[in-house]
Amino acid sequence: MRPILMKGHERPLTFLKYNREGDLLFSCAKDHNPTVWFADNGERLGTYRGHNGAVWCCDVSRNSSLLITGSADQSVKLWDVQTGSQLYSFNFDSPARAVEFSIGDKLAVITTDPFMGQPSTIQVKMIAGDSSEQSGNSVLVIKGPQGRINRAVWGPLNKTIISAGEDAIIRIWDSETGQLLMESDKEAGHQKTVTSLAKSSDGSHFLTGSLDKSAKLWDSRTLTLIKTYVTERPVNACAISPLLDHVVIGGGQDASAVTRTDHRAGKFEAKFFHKILQEEIGGVKGHFGPINALAFNPDGRSFSSGGEDGYIRLHHFDSDYFHIKM
Repeated sequence: MRPILMKGHERPLTFLKYNREGDLLFSCAKDHNPTVWFADNGERLGTYRGHNGAVWCCDVSRNSSLLITGSADQSVKLWDVQTGSQLYSFNFDSPARAVEFSIGDKLAVITTDPFMGQPSTIQVKMIAGDSSEQSGNSVLVIKGPQGRINRAVWGPLNKTIISAGEDAIIRIWDSETGQLLMESDKEAGHQKTVTSLAKSSDGSHFLTGSLDKSAKLWDSRTLTLIKTYVTERPVNACAISPLLDHVVIGGGQDASAVTRTDHRAGKFEAKFFHKILQEEIGGVKGHFGPINALAFNPDGRSFSSGGEDGYIRLHHFDSDYFHIKM
């Protein structure tokens, strides 16, 4: 399985997202320029220019026409995927972090960071079918939990919003009223910041990665803890295979701790675990710094990882990967 090395970002990667067909890969990084690539050969198609700060997160609409990006420049922008032109900018009083389109692409959930005395928020925006009619008003604003909210995603049928972040607690909110419906158990749940959250392809369960060196699998409706996967390093990114019972987990130290590690051939690895048996299946090494982003292609036959080293590594699985016996 020889990776395709994709170099286009000048700063660390923050997020990776495939479109629904799996032919395009969108990447976000601290270098202000979200980028789109061909997902089969890693060729760079173009960049979306207009942000003025690190871009933390992105999502692409079901028909691959709209891209939404959240940035530290206190804005969330909508882009025309094909032309690269900016269609709209939602402006906030603090850095924007997580973004995700609802099922049907009529709504987007956005989180903003605590900043200058402002609390963190989860906001819902209407997404207009025609960008000339787009408005900046929020349909819902939840002023919430302590600390940064690193991820907020839509629950089943858009009825709920699932959020997680610095206070290590996963919360489920009613997406219409903003009421808090459920919180994860402090004992069973994560003990440190939740850095990442990835849903299964059917939305029935989701995986969270945390600095407590574990990833956990949860039921999207009941917030029941299903599985825990333990690693030796803080987890920055995780993803669930849409094809096999596999999860992939990546991470490494925080940037401030990296200077004390040796620089042998990229030894930061993406680890694969069996989703049900919770056993480690194998790992893919290669990044020269912590892995900050992971994504499976929707067909389950390839995956990509984005690192602190500024590279995206695109891996097409060999045929024997599909016949691993546990």
